[in-house]
Amino acid sequence: MYDLLVVGAGPYGLSIASHAAGAGLDVRVFGRPMASWRDHMPRGMFLKSEPWASNLSDPRGRYGLAEYCKRNGMEARHGEPVSVETFASYGLWFAQHAVPDVDERMVASLSACPGGFEATTEDGQTIRGRTVALAVGVIPFVEIPSALLGLGTEHVSHSSHHRDLDRFRGKDVTVIGGGQAALETAALLAEQGTRVRVLARSQQLSWNTVPPAWKRPWRESARAPHSGLGCGWRNWFYSEMPGGFRRLPEATRARVSASALGPAGAWWVRERVESRVEVLLDHEVATASVAAGRVRLEVVGDASGGGPDFETDHVIAATGFKATSARLRLLAPDVRGSLAVNAAEEPYASGDFESSYPGLFLAGLVTAASFGPAMRFVHGASFTAGRLVRGVQRSLRRGPVSSAVPAPVGERGGRMPMGAVKR
Repeated sequence: MYDLLVVGAGPYGLSIASHAAGAGLDVRVFGRPMASWRDHMPRGMFLKSEPWASNLSDPRGRYGLAEYCKRNGMEARHGEPVSVETFASYGLWFAQHAVPDVDERMVASLSACPGGFEATTEDGQTIRGRTVALAVGVIPFVEIPSALLGLGTEHVSHSSHHRDLDRFRGKDVTVIGGGQAALETAALLAEQGTRVRVLARSQQLSWNTVPPAWKRPWRESARAPHSGLGCGWRNWFYSEMPGGFRRLPEATRARVSASALGPAGAWWVRERVESRVEVLLDHEVATASVAAGRVRLEVVGDASGGGPDFETDHVIAATGFKATSARLRLLAPDVRGSLAVNAAEEPYASGDFESSYPGLFLAGLVTAASFGPAMRFVHGASFTAGRLVRGVQRSLRRGPVSSAVPAPVGERGGRMPMGAVKR
């Protein structure tokens, strides 16, 4: 039986595995390394985060993005976006040098067993571990507007479903959303000859500005320090103090998690959108149907309450992700049903990233309600990896839970926080 099973081999899973191995734990990692970046993002996309805020984490800090670029004749410069292809290659290099061998099979299900957990892989093999770290990324949590559900993948897809956009050459495509995924997807579609429009609920698009120089007069730095999530003290707090964020009242955390760093396009994609893409603001889809192989959208919004209904060949929903416990479908029903959640059905995570089910740890987007916006970005992996592995070590010292359905644990094994409920 392994000390730790890491389910997921993206930035969070690989970072956790590196720290676990460095701590002397017997760890097994499952998943296709960097799958989201290799399989779910079209060629030509870039990371929105700065290069220095896009590092995976190893205990000795030897395998950062800048080191990878240096070894491959490149330079990671402040203010210059990193391509998805470069970042995916960096992650594979990190996996080769800083992580134990990765088992590229997917875990199909995870259940409790005497002394820990049992993972069943897609080909039916079972592997046991005393603890588990779920680092499943964002793909299990895709959110598609209800009006578009049921139309079939040939007519509607999520922005994360595309490795490339070639199938849409010469087509008419409508992209739903006003954030980076929507705007960059639309730009790429337009640049390959697709007729594309963006449909957004917001009254205006938001655009991030060009980041200030890395070296600035100290007064400018003091007013608006750099952080992994952008300039300013608020972003600095979200970026550099996830532990402090977790100490905020639950209502505050929920509000900030849902609203901070809202939809916005990167500065380097703005001209590409404004020069090529039709944008319909203050509109949303009311109903959608399929006729003669095309999608008919009925739209509401703007001051008159109506909108320009139209037909399109395909709809891409760049509408984000919602990390609820119900979408952790690889968990056995009894384990998933015992997780304590907040009012938005997001799982609770202790100060060590342990869920309310002892020995089951969470990482990435699913912990944003507990630790803040940094968990939506690669930058949050560094804080998560070290803290989570220390929690695993404490869990191993605590020993296995004897009861079939364990009592929820708090930050130090105590009661659940006020407001958390079990489902």
